[in-house]
Amino acid sequence: MENIVLHKAETRGNANHGWLNAYHSFSFASWYNPDRIQFGALRVLNDDTIAGGMGFGTHPHDNMEIITIPLEGDLAHKDSMGNTEIIKNGDVQVMSAGTGIQHSEFNPNADQQTKLLQIWLFPNKRNVEPRYQQITLDVADRHNKLSQILSPNADDEGVWIHQDAWFNMGNFDAGTSAEYKIKKEGNGVYAFILKGNVTINGQELNTRDAVGISGTDTLSIKANTDAEFLLMDIPMNY
Repeated sequence: MENIVLHKAETRGNANHGWLNAYHSFSFASWYNPDRIQFGALRVLNDDTIAGGMGFGTHPHDNMEIITIPLEGDLAHKDSMGNTEIIKNGDVQVMSAGTGIQHSEFNPNADQQTKLLQIWLFPNKRNVEPRYQQITLDVADRHNKLSQILSPNADDEGVWIHQDAWFNMGNFDAGTSAEYKIKKEGNGVYAFILKGNVTINGQELNTRDAVGISGTDTLSIKANTDAEFLLMDIPMNY
């Protein structure tokens, strides 16, 4: 039986530290909501705006799959594996924290803000060797269709992680429809609207709204306005 969880944009947690304005879809740091701990293997979805020249100092992670999707501006990344990179809109970065990593992230531009999504998924294997991957995608591939940006398979489209998860992004003109088939039995989809108005399985969503749908094998998607969105197809039991 289809199960729907609706998360309107204004119900998210918000922490504005001046240098960082963060919206939390799930309990994070000082924001705790017992009804919003996770959706299946999805533990964190943070919608962050970082002021010019500011950022997160070096901090540790372990046993988490961490996905960063820049939306605007640049993000400079440095980690204990020796990676020093800049990621920007159109890029996707993943880290399998595994046995443990340390990293820092900051906005290298003093004159513009950086916007990004940071997503954490519980892995399907613990204590793996830490790894880093970053790719640049063609944003034009998302025009009026779903474009896969992440999967469990290294030889598939997009980046890969240690979890049976598939992410797709779409950039639809008003009136465009699509059908999405859930990739694995028992998975659900958490859909996050980056901009515009979209109806998914009868549920109308606006900018920064999200819906979690499980217990179905197909999503029907319609953009009511020009819209951009992210679909995260993830195990409900992991």
